[in-house]
Amino acid sequence: MKSLFGSITDLSKFFINQVIEPGDYVIDATAGNGYDTLFLANLIVDKGKVFSFDIQKQAIENTKKLLSKKGIMHRVNLYHTNHIYIKKYVHNKIKAAMFNLGYLPGSDHSIMTRGESTIIALKQVLELLLPGGIVSICLYYGHPEGKEELKEVFSFIKTLDYKIYNVLKIDYYNKIHNPPILIIIEKR
Repeated sequence: MKSLFGSITDLSKFFINQVIEPGDYVIDATAGNGYDTLFLANLIVDKGKVFSFDIQKQAIENTKKLLSKKGIMHRVNLYHTNHIYIKKYVHNKIKAAMFNLGYLPGSDHSIMTRGESTIIALKQVLELLLPGGIVSICLYYGHPEGKEELKEVFSFIKTLDYKIYNVLKIDYYNKIHNPPILIIIEKR
């Protein structure tokens, strides 16, 4: 029997799915293996655009291969760069952004997201975010830098003005071994 809650990424997609419409502009700040980029590309259809970033060449190649196989590469702009450069490439207001923090599964685990760059990227995304838009952040913190990044992200989101943003934290209360945490930020 499938769990009602699913995975953290399933929950993230549930929230994202509530706000995106065909024609929207969206960001995948951490392309990884391309599954979130694919999810976003299917929601915006041929009218919008997904801006997808990753610092690892392997992640960009994996994402490009997946999108090409599905015939929707034209819906996405891929950037082989750190997500701290989002505003260099994205000039449109966006409806949503997704972050999966940690490292690329099946790759070099020494290459991972870090709190400092994540906060820089989050600030840029929040500037671009339209009212009614959301940002999802899946925090995987069971790796060497993960706990520090988690602490930095929590410190940052606590500073967000409650008159402008709603911030929701979802975690697995009874799971062990650093279960992932989901943060949803909604711009009012």
